Order: sequence, then C-alpha cells, then structure tokens
Amino acid sequence: MEELVRTIAISLVENPDAVAVRSVDGDEGVTIIELHVAPEDMGKVIGKQGRIAKALRVVVKAAAIRENKKVSVEIMQ
Repeated sequence: MEELVRTIAISLVENPDAVAVRSVDGDEGVTIIELHVAPEDMGKVIGKQGRIAKALRVVVKAAAIRENKKVSVEIMQ
C-alpha cells in the first residue's frame, strides 16, 4: 500500500523528492499510511474541497480490501 500511495503522490507534486510515506499500526488492526509532502505541494495533494485526497483514500481502500486489510491514509504537515 505504501508504494501505491508514493506512486500517486509523486505524480501529483512538483517536488517528488520531498514525498515520504510510512506505515503505522493503529487501533483495531488498522494500518495508517502517513503521507508527507513539501508544504507548497499540500494543495495539489488535497485538491479543491479535498477531492484528490478523497480519491486517493478510495483507491487505497479498494486495494486494501482486495488484500483483506484495513488501511487509512493521512496527509501530514
């Protein structure tokens, strides 16, 4: 899942070297994927009214369901 998030994020931002992704175990068996991008790229990753962020979460959840996992994506500052 981390690689999927990294690939999507790199394609969205202008500074791909600043993209960092890591997994953290959360409550109730949920894996939290933390996405870090450069401050100037936050708007590109979030999108207007959060549409890109929502789409990213939907894609990752769909991929996680195929692997019988629970995953949450958080965009960190």
